[in-house]
Amino acid sequence: MIDRDGGTYRIGLPMLIANARALLEAGRVLLRVEPEKEILLDLASVQEVDSSALAVIFGLQRTAVTRGVSLRVANPPASLLSLAGLYGVDESLPLA
Repeated sequence: MIDRDGGTYRIGLPMLIANARALLEAGRVLLRVEPEKEILLDLASVQEVDSSALAVIFGLQRTAVTRGVSLRVANPPASLLSLAGLYGVDESLPLA
């Protein structure tokens, strides 16, 4: 679901509503277990997204902030950036 390699978390599933709760919880677990000071959320393998992807990213960002961790998103799919623009949250995405 989410592979960890040091401070890089790679999501390998579609970021769709069917997976959103599990992705958010898996990410929160990783942030609780030996968190790094900086996390790179790598979305290079994500092929499908819907608006729940934004909820997962912002949920993980909130958790990271409470733990004093900086979270950045790398390799976001164009469809995610498009959704962020549509909802007016593109400036809030923590892009790497």
